[in-house]
Amino acid sequence: MEKIDLFKGYLRLEDEFGLSGINDVLAGLAPVFEHPKGNTLRFSKALEGLPPAVASTIDLDRDAPRIGVESDLTPAGLEQLRKVLLELRPWRKGPFEVFGIDLDTEWQSNIKWNRFAGKIGPLKNRRVLDIGSSNGYYMLRMAAQEPRMVLGVEPQHSFYFQYHALQHYAGLDNLFTLPITFDALPVTREGFDTVFCMGVLYHRRSPLDMLRGIHDCMAKGGELVLENLVIESHDDLCLFPEDRYAKMRNVFFIPSLKAMESWLKRTGFADIRCVDISSTTLDEQRKTPWIQTESLDDFLDPEDGTRTVEGYPAPVRAVFVAKAV
Repeated sequence: MEKIDLFKGYLRLEDEFGLSGINDVLAGLAPVFEHPKGNTLRFSKALEGLPPAVASTIDLDRDAPRIGVESDLTPAGLEQLRKVLLELRPWRKGPFEVFGIDLDTEWQSNIKWNRFAGKIGPLKNRRVLDIGSSNGYYMLRMAAQEPRMVLGVEPQHSFYFQYHALQHYAGLDNLFTLPITFDALPVTREGFDTVFCMGVLYHRRSPLDMLRGIHDCMAKGGELVLENLVIESHDDLCLFPEDRYAKMRNVFFIPSLKAMESWLKRTGFADIRCVDISSTTLDEQRKTPWIQTESLDDFLDPEDGTRTVEGYPAPVRAVFVAKAV
């Protein structure tokens, strides 16, 4: 198979959708992917092994988005596709059904999506940003609602190439992903009508700076969908792990519900609603053949599942919806 053009059609982001500075970002990224090294080279080579196929059906409005059916590929093609998908492990977000292959990812992300999907505004004809978009699971779910465009930003190259493996067959011309952090995304005032930021804020040393940056790229009255670890307290306080939280070294501030509301108010948001609070369970996050790493069961105290291995409260996540003012 020929090398996939990862940025085909991406000039539209600036030329059609008005996201200023994106063309400069693309120019800076081009050398990295034209002459890949290390894991980027490994993932690039894997992507080149995708077998040719045309998906006879695409159904995104389901727990496991479906791209194609088994009969769209020969048995040899199916085996080759499975090999490539395994080479792109670990698959964190999902699940997916790709030409009949059940891609049983670590996270059952449909559980999270179903918690809030009916509690946010419609996405039809909206410009959407997904921060920390991973392999595009949520972007595909968004695409079922016919947004004007969806842009994901995902700096982890393994997830970025997973997205391209799926998009190669889905061929959705209103979906885009850039392999950059949110901080590297040029600020376009009024650039997005809806922003999703899920599972990202607690990784930031300055969560208020990030929230303000999100606010500044949103249209007035735009909707933020924010999912984050929280601690169950009625006080304005945060947990700041001494070293690691659930074996993650890059977790900084885990706010109470009240503290999160205060953060949102101080960074330009109003009409703040907490639409879901849920403990993370082993039904939602677990080991499967599609990852080669530890999962939630390894992060919890084996003698007390309500605590992490470090002794902190086990993960509880809340979803907030707010308007930019």
